[in-house]
Amino acid sequence: MTARLIQPSGRGFLLFDAHPGGCARIVTDMAAQVQPVTRSGERERPVALIIGSSAGYGLAATVAGIARYGVQGVGLCFERPPTTRRTATAGWYRTIATATLAQETGSDFAFVNGDAFTDATKDDVLDLVSKRFGGIDYLIYSVAAPRRTDPVTGALHQSVIQPIGAEHVTKTLEFDGDGTPHLKEIRVQPATDAETADTVKVMGGEDWARWVDALEAGGLIRPGFTTVALSYIGSHLTSAIYRAGTIGAAKLHLERTASVLGDRLGDYGGRALTSVNGAAVTQASTAIPGIALYVSLLRDALGTGMSSPLAQSVDLWDQLTGTAPLDTDEQGRIRLDRWELDEAAQTAVTERWEAATPDTIGDLADTGWFRDEVRRLYGFEVPGVDYSVPCEPDLPWPAV
Repeated sequence: MTARLIQPSGRGFLLFDAHPGGCARIVTDMAAQVQPVTRSGERERPVALIIGSSAGYGLAATVAGIARYGVQGVGLCFERPPTTRRTATAGWYRTIATATLAQETGSDFAFVNGDAFTDATKDDVLDLVSKRFGGIDYLIYSVAAPRRTDPVTGALHQSVIQPIGAEHVTKTLEFDGDGTPHLKEIRVQPATDAETADTVKVMGGEDWARWVDALEAGGLIRPGFTTVALSYIGSHLTSAIYRAGTIGAAKLHLERTASVLGDRLGDYGGRALTSVNGAAVTQASTAIPGIALYVSLLRDALGTGMSSPLAQSVDLWDQLTGTAPLDTDEQGRIRLDRWELDEAAQTAVTERWEAATPDTIGDLADTGWFRDEVRRLYGFEVPGVDYSVPCEPDLPWPAV
């Protein structure tokens, strides 16, 4: 494949190509924001398995762990390689850059490209862990997927983003081809019981528990082992479609799974937790009706007061390693979203939500920031990258 100009094109929030240089620069810039913790003597680097390491909070947790604590281990993700027509997915290029970061910081970190839901992938990853590290200190589970094949029954389950019990009418934000924002009202039909159950099958805690089962069966759980699954609660403005909807049912199952796993891991002096992260622009969140509007309004209300996925991930690692005390709620969930659900912040964004109309949206929401953040997910709109220069899209996956 030869070098070519790569420009953003697509439909809605979905772009067809990713920019290798932009994706790499994003990872480099993230790492530069992290202050390394001084390691004393020859203290062993912690070993982590991060599932969902190439995007969103999973990527942030990977970069923060490597850059701050010298974490070693394995990152697992599911990305598409380049073809003759299209570039690879953005996560493919971000993973290449993260592998380079690990190498430059002396961290032994391998990356596996595969379907986290299959037993074959679990076997491959845990075989690698066994041979290379002998065990795991941390398992971070950050998976957002549209479908999952049950490895036991062979049944295919599809996740849906719908309310439960009644139709939901909400405002949503869309952009036309030249980036002009439009406020629209949409109706989302309620999910059936079967659709809700399927969503729990995909996005709940069942697969997380299977990973812990596999680690335990392989004798790979080290003393003091900690596993955390990343979750979200969000605002009352989005609750009908999220926390009180099908995805929320899956998150509730995830939290109940943490309780069950925690009881089992006590035998190892271990623990299982969920981490409630704050709102962010991710490839998963852009698919949720109303979220684009909500996050744009939140940005306008808080500005740089929004905590980035990287900053939250640094906070998470500090808490998991004991550098900082755990900040948990009455249900034992780590809360990294207090800045978002602060009463003043929610009052400000609610006022904007209620006042938002097609004529006022430009004054109430930071739509330009949101549009740029969506493009950054694909490596575009990244400062310091010259998009007029052709680049090579056919880059190999990091050697394991």
